[in-house]
Amino acid sequence: MAIRKLNPVTPGQRQRSVSAFDQITPGKPEKRLLRSVKRHGGRNSTGRIMVRHQGGRHKRRYRVIDFRRNKDGVPARVASIQYDPNRSARIALLVYADGDKRYVIAPDKLVVDQTVQNGPDAPPEVGNCLPMGHIPLGTYVHAIEMKPGKGAQIARSAGTFAQLTAREGKYVTLKLPSGEVRRILAECRATVGTTSNPEHMNIDLGKAGRRRWLGVRPKVRGVAMNPVDHPMGGGEGKASGGHPRSPSGVPAKGFKTRKRNADSDKYIVRRRGTKRR
Repeated sequence: MAIRKLNPVTPGQRQRSVSAFDQITPGKPEKRLLRSVKRHGGRNSTGRIMVRHQGGRHKRRYRVIDFRRNKDGVPARVASIQYDPNRSARIALLVYADGDKRYVIAPDKLVVDQTVQNGPDAPPEVGNCLPMGHIPLGTYVHAIEMKPGKGAQIARSAGTFAQLTAREGKYVTLKLPSGEVRRILAECRATVGTTSNPEHMNIDLGKAGRRRWLGVRPKVRGVAMNPVDHPMGGGEGKASGGHPRSPSGVPAKGFKTRKRNADSDKYIVRRRGTKRR
């Protein structure tokens, strides 16, 4: 996926860049796999804002993605590569031999009319989904399950991948995109390859309005508020505001919020952000 710079005929287009969409297949999305999305603007069921700076985005329809990939033994043809407004990676429409149609996250270098498979007997090729116990060491994978049958949870955004580094007993060891090294059950499934649209991180929105289309509202610095509105507010002139913290008082910039003695600690071999010795 290439990045296209726009001709700066307006101030908002001077720095703006967009995806070239050169691998997108023309046509409309599969109607049976579309769902309506209710916009909440960061509010809960009582109308209180739980997540700030959300609201006002463009209307979307959700594409139902098959994260489980549990249709084993039935080959599928890649009918199209499509844009999904709900995620940064591209999606692929698979048409199985029995006529069933499902959306999956498209791996990089997946092409139309390619055949993909699911299950333990599938070869470890790009686009195929199989248990990690059947994938060779050193392979790049994405759309990784954390619990067997639950569906993919790790490495689903554009350009991400994890590397299969070791296999011991009923566990495999993965190096995750964050740098964390973690053990996961070998019967959990993953898709071979890296996710599509790796150039997504290089896109420049170009103007504030484009951020508003995505549903991101303006942010106000805590030091610019009054003490009643934020712990860092108040003071005479441009006061520093004290130690950085959230509106609820949780410290920022290094404060660990992870639960001590979490159940999953035993599966983490090396935490993210730690330097190799």
